[in-house]
Amino acid sequence: MPKITIAGHTIYDERQFKAMTGITWHEFEELVPVFHSFLITEHKTRKRSRALGGGRTGKLGGFSEEGSRRKLLFVLVWLKAYPTYDVFSFIVGMHRSRCQRWTTYLLPLLEATLGRKIALPERQIKTVDEFLEKFPGVRDIFIDGTERPVQKPVNKKRKKKLYSGKKKTTTRKHIIAVSENERILILGKSKTGRRHDKRIAERQQILQTIPLSVDAWADTGFAGMQHSRPPDKTHLPHKATKNRPLTNKQKQDNHVIGSFRVVVEHAIGHAKRYRATADIWRGRTPGQDDQVMLLAAGLWNFHLDCKQTMSYTG
Repeated sequence: MPKITIAGHTIYDERQFKAMTGITWHEFEELVPVFHSFLITEHKTRKRSRALGGGRTGKLGGFSEEGSRRKLLFVLVWLKAYPTYDVFSFIVGMHRSRCQRWTTYLLPLLEATLGRKIALPERQIKTVDEFLEKFPGVRDIFIDGTERPVQKPVNKKRKKKLYSGKKKTTTRKHIIAVSENERILILGKSKTGRRHDKRIAERQQILQTIPLSVDAWADTGFAGMQHSRPPDKTHLPHKATKNRPLTNKQKQDNHVIGSFRVVVEHAIGHAKRYRATADIWRGRTPGQDDQVMLLAAGLWNFHLDCKQTMSYTG
């Protein structure tokens, strides 16, 4: 890969680049032209008193493709490492408030870029027909909930809403539906950690829109969904109780179900390579934690698309 420099820091090594951004140099270069076009379009729609590119060139460059490359690198490094703005300001050589403004400004442009690349997961499927139209080749779907910790609010009522009994801390939660090749198909909206997985999935119409011909795999957090689906198309592990321990047959069944369900755990783990989706959320901007999870899922899907394309061409 050619060297790339941001704020005086030069990256030469492919391994280092992937560690800092979560994607390869080839994938990064695939995103740059689309990101650049959205950046130019957004600035042209602004009310400006001088020509595009006029004025002093900042640390992240101007409106050339090289400037867009630096800006894309900036936002990817923030997502991957999730440093505090005090630390990030030291890395990139600008004030922490400017780091925050640039991050808030660039996140929607990255979302639009991944949307153009058809990498973002669906946020909601309203009907079974829409599911079949969006995912025509899917025969198995794996559903799970994932939580990420958030800072504890001072307000007791707000803290109680966010408190997750499972994680024993304040969290926000997403419901994720994944295909057999680990692609994230559906990402539900971010909800408070107090809510139950199955309740969220039903309210967001994730369970109701799965066709009866598709095998649905889930954990015990979705117990009860088997009553509205064919038994042979719904796969849930057996749950032991104090007076009814699992039999050897039930343990074997759970082992088989777990070996299939591991794909959803892998997909969640790949999305959470980005520390902005795994560390304690410090942000105050409403909805930004949901946007960050969407971007991490989109970047993982984009990686799978690039990997598939390279396997076909190779």
